[in-house]
Amino acid sequence: MRTLKATLAMAFLLALPACSGMTSAEKGTVAGAAVGGVAGSALTGGSALGTIGGAVGGGIIGHEVGESRDRRR
Repeated sequence: MRTLKATLAMAFLLALPACSGMTSAEKGTVAGAAVGGVAGSALTGGSALGTIGGAVGGGIIGHEVGESRDRRR
């Protein structure tokens, strides 16, 4: 589980420069999926299904929050 968290964190940090041209909804989707995947993994003891489920749920929530920010601008 420690390796998974480190790998996800590193992938997230390496992907940040690519986010400069993204909308808030797109950034929210990526961030939500990353956080949700780590949370899902932690809550299910490293289960692949938990990680994927967390990433999907986090991505959906992050997208909606980002879309809301885009609408306010």
